[in-house]
Amino acid sequence: GAVARGKLVGNEIQDLQVIWRQVPKTIGRGHFAGRLIFSPDGKLIISSAERQRSEPAQDLTGNLGKMIRINPDGSIPKDNPFIAGKDVRPDILSYGNRNPLGVAFHPVTKELWIHEMGAQHGDELNIILPGKNYGWPIVSNGDHYNLSDIPDHDTKPQYTKPVYYWHPAISPSGLIFYTGSLFKDWYGNALLGSFNSEALVVLNIVGHNVIAEERIWLHRRVRDVIQAADGSVLVITDHKDGELIRLSPVEKP
Repeated sequence: GAVARGKLVGNEIQDLQVIWRQVPKTIGRGHFAGRLIFSPDGKLIISSAERQRSEPAQDLTGNLGKMIRINPDGSIPKDNPFIAGKDVRPDILSYGNRNPLGVAFHPVTKELWIHEMGAQHGDELNIILPGKNYGWPIVSNGDHYNLSDIPDHDTKPQYTKPVYYWHPAISPSGLIFYTGSLFKDWYGNALLGSFNSEALVVLNIVGHNVIAEERIWLHRRVRDVIQAADGSVLVITDHKDGELIRLSPVEKP
């Protein structure tokens, strides 16, 4: 996995330069993550998954299984949590993350929220705090794919537990906080896609608690979710040849 920057001139990207890479380089086994978002203070946040190898998520000498924070030019912010650590990657914001495919900043609190796929169930919704360890693969509210047990977060409180998790799994992908006016009942809610449920998932969040969950069945695996300028919701799917779907409210009969 890598991140590059360049200048868009017409329909061409010029002066392309790689500013960040997953380390160590490894044979691909899925779980790239690779979601990008700029923070309110202008830093670039990158989700870097553990490439289905689990253990790298706890290894601070590499940046697999981590949330990353860098400057837009690829340099390291001076206030990163591990900037002064020995044998620790200074680009790391948090660790013990599995496969974060949804990243969003809360529009009011400015907190960084992510979700990440669990193993056999146990998909997580997390608030990312600098330097915290979220436990993968030592703890999870799911199990291994061979059905062997993984200790739950509550058994090892030294690891930061999720604010919400799914059992059975939904395989979440994409994440926004809705701030539009078209879907009035959704204002301030988190919207995310789901592979397993083939749905748009709506989470009513109060503070750090999910108090209700709604699923809009699309019968398609949803890869990402964004809010359009007019307040409609765009979802991209991997159904057949792929689809970009626009969702807007209709009047009730």
